[in-house]
Amino acid sequence: MTNHAEWLALTVEEALEPALPIIDPHHHFWDRSPSWITDSYLLPDMLADIESGHNVVATVFIECGAMYKADGPAELRPVGETEFVNGIAAMSASGRYGPARVAAGIVGFADLTLGDAVVPVIEAQIAAGGGRFRGIRQNAAWDASDDVPVAREKRPPHLFLGKEFRAGFKHLARHGLTFEAWCYHPQISEVTDLARAFPDTTIVLNHLGGPLGVGPYAGKRDEVFDKWRRDIAALATCPNVMAKLGGLNMPVNGFGWRDRPKPPSSSELCAVTRPWYEHALAVFGVERCLFESNFPVDSASCSYAVLWNSFKRLAKGFSAAEKAALFHDNAKRLYRL
Repeated sequence: MTNHAEWLALTVEEALEPALPIIDPHHHFWDRSPSWITDSYLLPDMLADIESGHNVVATVFIECGAMYKADGPAELRPVGETEFVNGIAAMSASGRYGPARVAAGIVGFADLTLGDAVVPVIEAQIAAGGGRFRGIRQNAAWDASDDVPVAREKRPPHLFLGKEFRAGFKHLARHGLTFEAWCYHPQISEVTDLARAFPDTTIVLNHLGGPLGVGPYAGKRDEVFDKWRRDIAALATCPNVMAKLGGLNMPVNGFGWRDRPKPPSSSELCAVTRPWYEHALAVFGVERCLFESNFPVDSASCSYAVLWNSFKRLAKGFSAAEKAALFHDNAKRLYRL
């Protein structure tokens, strides 16, 4: 049986437009966390990916439940993740690991269902980030079917609509923080409701709203796309929402790339995912979209070099200014890098 790294190496491509500056606004770090993809993804692993041909000048870390404190108040234990990542960011900022500034921005976790009691957690996260902390992500990805996998633990349904959650959410804008919304496609309308209730808080939709293609959604791509298309268009009417273009290469999306003898080429990835990205670009506009890698999670389907090539193929007909916005400038502005 070919291991995952060997499988990824079966499809190798040279980077397209290698000089184009990229800020990768969505990746993770973890260690000693058993995963069929990799038990560990740390600075050397990230550097190997970003040095595979593309001009990645900076990155943004997004919370993933790594390195929580082993003791102390439960609500403050996620601060350990920010401390861990800020150390990696400091290593990168020394310049000894190359010109890219890894984890120049950090998005962490705070349980917003704590309501007003979340304020000390937010303040602790900002302090731990050493000037790099930019936002909070709380996972609301949920489905009634047990055949739809969950990340880390099962969430309650309708999290974004809850009174307690919103009591904590109101503190984000007051602290100059954004919110990263991670959900599955049936919940996109709940993100819209949240965005309309808090027009002064910037919300970043992760992974295009998580279109599902497994469990009860398997074999129903047209039906899923139709609902997703309508709900994304409604969400885009909220000017405080931005959309990350990426995160469609996870097994939960149901494209089945990892079941193939070899990984897809960037041309194949682009052809299959193009309708989703083009619709998001049409309704949000270039100025509110940004490409994301979601690595190492999206390495379930392809290498870092192939993924960014697929994005560049998608943007082939765009102007230089539009490419700069999608690959670099929007992320720089959003995360104040």
